[in-house]
Amino acid sequence: MSDQQMQQIGDQTIAQLDAENQVAPGDSEYAQRLANLTQGWETVDGSTLEYDVYLRDEINAFAVPNGAIRLYSGLMDEMSDEEVQYVIAHEIGHVVLGHSRRAFQVAYAASAAREAAAASGSTTAAALSSSELGALGEKLVNAQFSQRQENEADDFALELMRRHDLNTEASVSALRKLEAKYGNSRSVFSSHPAAGDRADRLEAQL
Repeated sequence: MSDQQMQQIGDQTIAQLDAENQVAPGDSEYAQRLANLTQGWETVDGSTLEYDVYLRDEINAFAVPNGAIRLYSGLMDEMSDEEVQYVIAHEIGHVVLGHSRRAFQVAYAASAAREAAAASGSTTAAALSSSELGALGEKLVNAQFSQRQENEADDFALELMRRHDLNTEASVSALRKLEAKYGNSRSVFSSHPAAGDRADRLEAQL
């Protein structure tokens, strides 16, 4: 996929996901809190980013390679401001380091969206239906990252937090909350395994 194709399909996919979810209005407590927590993170290492909150009880967050990052209100309810900033920084890491791009390419290659585009002879997303984009978005939200990618995104998050004089210890406390709530066999983040193991690793670094 070219950068232009990636951007176009990413834009349409996040638009479909936003349509399928209840997005916190701009004057809501969630949206205003998120805006405050992401000040100065509109562009990071050349990646332009934009943020929204889905009003869902689940504890989750994900990033689209076009720079769209979505947090669930359930996550914001459970975590302090500094812990939420760690989660955001981790998702930014997936974008900047290209992890989200590779996950998106895999999801697209395995989706009906690619078949539809190929059948239409189109090199753009114009021919994709809302259901095809929705299915592609679901694959992206549930994409699995490797342990190496997780570690790289965590390391990026710590570096970004240090750059902005934020409390890096919040990375450990955020992951400990997930471990206490859900155990260490899997993380509540479908794309982020072993919260306890990740906390151990970050704790040792810090």
